[in-house]
Amino acid sequence: MVILPVILLLSAVTYIFYDSHWRHTSRKLSQTMASEIEFMVGLRDRYPGQFDMLRDDAREAMQLDVTVLENETLPTEQKELFFSALDDILSRELDVSLDQPFWFDISGYGETVEIRVQDGDDVLRFLAERDRTFSTTGHIFIVWVIGATGILIALALGFLRNQVRSILKLTEAAKAYGRGRDAGNYRPSGATEIRDAARAVMDMRTRLTTFAEERTTMLAGISHDLRTPLTRLKLQLAMMDDTPEIQDARQDLQEMSVMLDEYLAFASGKEGEQSATFRFDELVDEIVAALGGQAHIRATTPVTIIARQGLIRRAVSNLISNAQGFAEKVEIEVIEGPHMAELIVDDDGPGIPEEKREEAFKPFHRLDDSRNQNVPGTGLGLSIARDTARQHGGDIRLEESPLGGLRVRLRLPA
Repeated sequence: MVILPVILLLSAVTYIFYDSHWRHTSRKLSQTMASEIEFMVGLRDRYPGQFDMLRDDAREAMQLDVTVLENETLPTEQKELFFSALDDILSRELDVSLDQPFWFDISGYGETVEIRVQDGDDVLRFLAERDRTFSTTGHIFIVWVIGATGILIALALGFLRNQVRSILKLTEAAKAYGRGRDAGNYRPSGATEIRDAARAVMDMRTRLTTFAEERTTMLAGISHDLRTPLTRLKLQLAMMDDTPEIQDARQDLQEMSVMLDEYLAFASGKEGEQSATFRFDELVDEIVAALGGQAHIRATTPVTIIARQGLIRRAVSNLISNAQGFAEKVEIEVIEGPHMAELIVDDDGPGIPEEKREEAFKPFHRLDDSRNQNVPGTGLGLSIARDTARQHGGDIRLEESPLGGLRVRLRLPA
């Protein structure tokens, strides 16, 4: 975004300078030099006896040193330049001005340029100043442009690096807030827009935290208010004769108490719990051992995560209990993936059709045609588990199990 436009601009400026200024100037200088050499060759033909005097005049007036090499021929090897444009310009101008064969050498880095012209049996060697033959200051402009461009790119990259660092810090803080973690001593930094966005994220987190705390406090009060009459009803029923009707009433009160716990757990989400580092595979082992039943761990990999352990424990317990309630065989696997911890729960139960798997996550929703509606529950197990996973930056997917039933795949950031 920054380097490419600067490089394109540098290329355009360099091309324009080379084509319109440097090349034009070098051509004019080479043309003048070729004309002076042509002039000296013509003077030797017209005034052979006075040529020594004319050479002295050329040295003083035109800074052109002329030497006659008697009974010699031109060199056969032509030195090639890395930058062949100079060679082409001078060769073209000499070819236009001279009828005689010529040879030149401008490959050196000295102050002079050597040009030789075959004049009969002799060779005229001309030594001219380099800056009179072509423009020698073009490289200064190129170096200046490249240097200035490098400085500008360095400044721009330094500025962008600071801004990107601020954006990355904001991203990490937002991820931490979304997963229920503390972002530490995060402070908005960077450009004004980035600081405004950071303050908006922090204000939003404060409002959400306040709302969650108020909701938890309200639900705690509701729980207390509802448990009091339920407790009185339980005491009254306990003092009554043990009849079938009384037993049914006691069972109804017990189910109401369990449902109340489920509703409060779903609504509150244990917002006050802080994230901690713990072994996810060990937590799964404890839950499987506590639940008992037909569930067994097929394979496990040591993996450590940072999460609210109480919520994760409840979510995993819900998934395993749900599988045990509808199947005779349950297999569990813990996998450490790239940046993720994965729990797989397979069962051989009736499963859930693919088109109804999303409905299974709806609160208080039960799939009558694929799950036994006589199994006790409130229809909140999967809802609580997915809500917990997404609070921590993960998710839950339902798939077809190799055992013939349902596969639940829980993924959490590691």
